[in-house]
Amino acid sequence: MSNNPLTPHIDNHILQGLLAHDSATINGIYSRLSGKIKAYVVNNNGSEEEAGDIFQETIIDIFKQAQAGKLVLTCPFDSFFILVAKRKWLNVLKKTYKKQVTNSEDLLLHKADESYELAETVALQAAKEQLYKTQLLQLSDRCQEIIKATLQAKPQEEVATALGVTYNYLRKKKSECLDQLVNNIRGVSHTLYHDN
Repeated sequence: MSNNPLTPHIDNHILQGLLAHDSATINGIYSRLSGKIKAYVVNNNGSEEEAGDIFQETIIDIFKQAQAGKLVLTCPFDSFFILVAKRKWLNVLKKTYKKQVTNSEDLLLHKADESYELAETVALQAAKEQLYKTQLLQLSDRCQEIIKATLQAKPQEEVATALGVTYNYLRKKKSECLDQLVNNIRGVSHTLYHDN
């Protein structure tokens, strides 16, 4: 595998908005994520006030990391934010349950498993996206153009017209290009998993 850094995720613009103190970006983060963090904390032995604290700490930590130049997103911002918040709450639970003589270890192991599963999911998704992007660039310019165009939420007839081809040609060429892309990805995946 190459040592090239992963391609930044499209959600990096959210970090830029956060750094610029852009109110629309910050309001968007609150509206999309505060309810999810609140539900998670409250459903896991926390209060609404604690959920608010976790949310604030998470947004501040992400801001500081981005400001220090230590953060480049390679996955969706929302997934990353939720992962950071869950880890923060897990740390609170660890401190709290260390003081109690109950089934805290079982609870903490369960919470740790959830956090690690989410981290693995986010990392796997980022790796898949990077593999897809890398292998897409290995295709001909025409195949790249067709695949990108057909992924838009437009009727395929419109896409064919925009590309200056017939609908039947587009369907045939798209199928050929996707087959080639899938085969390339399978080849790389096979090499990664079987050459170790």
